[in-house]
Amino acid sequence: MRLRDIYPKRTVIKISQKECYKTVSRRAEAVLVEKRSKFIATVIPADTEEKALSFLEEMRKTYSDATHNVYAYVIDENNIFRYSDDNEPSGTAGMPVLDTIRKAGIVDCAVVVTRYFGGTLLGTGGLVHAYGGAAREGLLAAGVIERRLCNIITVTVDYTTSGRVSHFLAESGHITEDTVYDSEVTYFVCVTKNETDRFKADITELTNGRAKIAENGTKYIDIELDERTD
Repeated sequence: MRLRDIYPKRTVIKISQKECYKTVSRRAEAVLVEKRSKFIATVIPADTEEKALSFLEEMRKTYSDATHNVYAYVIDENNIFRYSDDNEPSGTAGMPVLDTIRKAGIVDCAVVVTRYFGGTLLGTGGLVHAYGGAAREGLLAAGVIERRLCNIITVTVDYTTSGRVSHFLAESGHITEDTVYDSEVTYFVCVTKNETDRFKADITELTNGRAKIAENGTKYIDIELDERTD
């Protein structure tokens, strides 16, 4: 599948200039039942610790009647990560949730797994399996994405050349954010940093050097991943 086929309409501006990282797209919830205990995994994107802590407080209020509200979060900036077993046996709850996030390579994400006890003890292995499994289902529901830093490249050509450029852009998989028709035609194209030099060379060759090419800032684009096939 080409990049343009799965590119969402929104783009993301982020202070970090990390070229590529994985995170989650949206807030989501997933439910897992294990021997009548109910595990509710709620996941949000969180790029600051303040957002993660505010989310945790919200979940504690929402599920104030739950047996446990276990959490873990990973913040890319300053490599912050925290977790809590919330009175489950040490190492059986918060750490499995954190491990699930980290093994998936995900950052800027907070997960709370709420447990309602079903009357049957799960044992150490059962708890690890249940909390880790609930966290994974929550991450999948939240849509794991790869966030790529792109250059915004402007390509300006005359109308007689624009047909060739339009065809090239349609076939290449690069994302054209906008096209401006004035005395000439200007395309605003998102190109990943490691593809920028090749893209410029291709446009130069295609137009016999007549295209005016410039870089016009950077932004992140989100590519949805199918983590179930990993």
